[in-house]
Amino acid sequence: MLSYRHAFHAGNHADVLKHFIEVQLLQYLSQKDKPFWYIDTHAGAGCYALDSGYATQNAEYESGIARLWDRDDLPAALADYVALVKGINPDGQMKLYPGSPLVAQQLLRGQDKMRLFELHPTDSDILQENFSGQGSQVLMQQADGFGALKALLPPPPRRALVLIDPPYEDKQDYRRVVSALGEGLKRFANGVYAVWYPQLQRAEARELPEQLKQLPVKSWLHVALSVQGPSEDGFGMYGSGMFVLNPPWTLHGVLQETMPYLVRHLGQDGQASYTLEHREQ
Repeated sequence: MLSYRHAFHAGNHADVLKHFIEVQLLQYLSQKDKPFWYIDTHAGAGCYALDSGYATQNAEYESGIARLWDRDDLPAALADYVALVKGINPDGQMKLYPGSPLVAQQLLRGQDKMRLFELHPTDSDILQENFSGQGSQVLMQQADGFGALKALLPPPPRRALVLIDPPYEDKQDYRRVVSALGEGLKRFANGVYAVWYPQLQRAEARELPEQLKQLPVKSWLHVALSVQGPSEDGFGMYGSGMFVLNPPWTLHGVLQETMPYLVRHLGQDGQASYTLEHREQ
């Protein structure tokens, strides 16, 4: 199924959650002088226009990044993320939104590398255009990221962030996430793995966090932001979550500070809330 285009949703509440956590994970890995890899199994197009094309149809960014853009009371983690987004909009106007690969590129150092996979032919072509001329630091492939991940683990520096962010249009994606992580941990037990998932009323979405908790890993962190209550008709995404295997020890405290702020400012009704749970080594 190749109908999904992330451009429709660029900069929405789910992107805010995903990308501000991605920034935290990359900043943590960058604290050591040793190189690391960033591996993105579903990289998308890499960057999205907010003032034209798909993003204008539903303007989902207006209930996401736009609500944080001009605030002067952001918690430190959100301030870092918003500053990064503003960095690719040097004229101060909110015209572009970075996908996960572009977020990563802003934080990678010279010795770090990116490996990007995108199956959708149109988005893969745009991704190639957006990251052309980067040499061996950035390698891209039009491929199924679930299958491609096996060949990359363990990465040569034995340090990596693996982001798994499928569209979940096909309900088999839920099963494939669990399977890919199980295989990944066998090859690279100490890697940092971050999984994004949608909050939907379908059983597969509700069950995924509990399945991820059963993986053979010493520490994990689960955070979810519900921006509204589930709809009465049972359709639609009402929030999203991130599940991190081998998370930085600092991440839980950052989220304790940040998630109440996101509920206040991205919440769309009185049922907005967050979930935060973790298991330490």
